[in-house]
Amino acid sequence: QESLVESGGGSVQAGGSLRLSCPASGYTYEHYRSLGWFRQAPGKEREGVACLFRARSATTYSGSVRGRFTITHDNDKRILYLQMDNVKPEDSGMYYCAADMRDKPQCSPDLFTHWGQGTQVNVSL
Repeated sequence: QESLVESGGGSVQAGGSLRLSCPASGYTYEHYRSLGWFRQAPGKEREGVACLFRARSATTYSGSVRGRFTITHDNDKRILYLQMDNVKPEDSGMYYCAADMRDKPQCSPDLFTHWGQGTQVNVSL
C-alpha cells in the first residue's frame, strides 16, 4: 500500500528557508500523475500551495508563494520536495503532500485522493 510521509517542518524566522520532503513507499508511485503540496492554517480551509503534473511536465503555484517556493521531485528516490525560501509568518500551518493517479486540471485539495499526515511549519517574525 502506498504511503506518503512528510518531514522537514519546524520553526523558522521570517526570511529563512525550509525544505519539506515527502518520500513515497509502495509500488504505485510511478503511476502518480499529479503531486502536490497543500497547507492548512488554524481556522482556514486547506489550500493548494504548489502542484506538479507529470504527464504535462507542468508546475503551478499559488500566488502567495510564487517566486519563493519551488516544487520538485526525484523520480528515482520517489521523493517530492518543497523548497521554501524567504518565508513569511502567513506561511505558517500544517503542510501536506498529496498525490493522485489522474492528471488534474488544477491544484485543488478536493481533487487529490492520497494524503500524508502533515508536517507543521511555524514562521515567526
